[in-house]
Formats: sequence, structure tokens, C-alpha cells
Amino acid sequence: MTTTNGGPGQSGLAPGAGQDQPQLTVVAQYIKDFSFENPNAPQSLNARQEQPQIGIQINVGATPLSETDIEVVIKLDGKADTTSTVLFRFELEFAGVFRIRNVPQESLNPIVMIECPRLLFPFAREIIATAVRNGGFPPLLLDPVDFVSLYRQKMAQVQPTTSPATSG
Repeated sequence: MTTTNGGPGQSGLAPGAGQDQPQLTVVAQYIKDFSFENPNAPQSLNARQEQPQIGIQINVGATPLSETDIEVVIKLDGKADTTSTVLFRFELEFAGVFRIRNVPQESLNPIVMIECPRLLFPFAREIIATAVRNGGFPPLLLDPVDFVSLYRQKMAQVQPTTSPATSG
């Protein structure tokens, strides 16, 4: 599959060559919604004796825009707190518009829900690290996300489960 950033002449192919190859192009990427809260500052900036508990939830959604274009959104919700204080919390919806061509229908959903978020995640990670640092804390460097596992979990929730008594 060819992945490009949408610029001309990126593939190095002659005009018309490879027209039937699967293509994934990033048309745009952007922040849809972003919130960072530091509700107990400045007191929370001094209370660094206790190691904070950090919780993060990640969700991926997609909306078709046209026959070839799809908007994919990664939503990251996070919170850092100690037993007595919320240090910070954030909510980020980072999105991209992807142009997908010549991909078999059965492969489309995994590409949209795995590959597209994988391309967006490093940018979302940087936005969060910078916001946390600008909020007065050490940068929060999120671990890489296994979007394959997230996709499998989501598919397992969507598909009805079959009991061993009914199968076979």
C-alpha cells in the first residue's frame, strides 16, 4: 500500500502508473477539541512528594466524508491525581482526514481503525506532553498504543459471542 502526505510527485512513479494500488493519503490533521485543566494550581505544583496516579482512556471513531475520504478521530481523556488532589486532567480530540483508494471493502475497516490512528497518535502524544509541561508538570510521555488490540477489543464487543454449547 502506498502512503503519502498528499504532495505532488511523492511516489516517484510515472503518471498513470500504480493507479490500482491501494493508497492511504493524509489529507489533513487537526485538533477538533482540546481541554487542559490544572484545577488546584498553584498548590498542586508544590505537592510533588506523592507519586500521582495517571489514568488514560483512548477511543477511536471514524466518519465517512465522501466515497474516498474518511475523518478519523482519536479521543484521549486523562487525569493525574494523588490521594488528596487532582493535579491535572485533559481531553483531546485529534483528527485527520484520510483519502483511501483501491482498498478491498473487507480491509477498509482495519485500515481506518488501526493504521489511521497509528499515523495520528504521535502528534496527539506531542500535544499532550507539551500541554502538561506548560501546565507546570513534567511532560507526560504516553506509551505507544497497540491499535490492533484496541480494534480487536472493539470488534469483540460488537460481535455477538457464541457459547461453546451452540458451536460445532
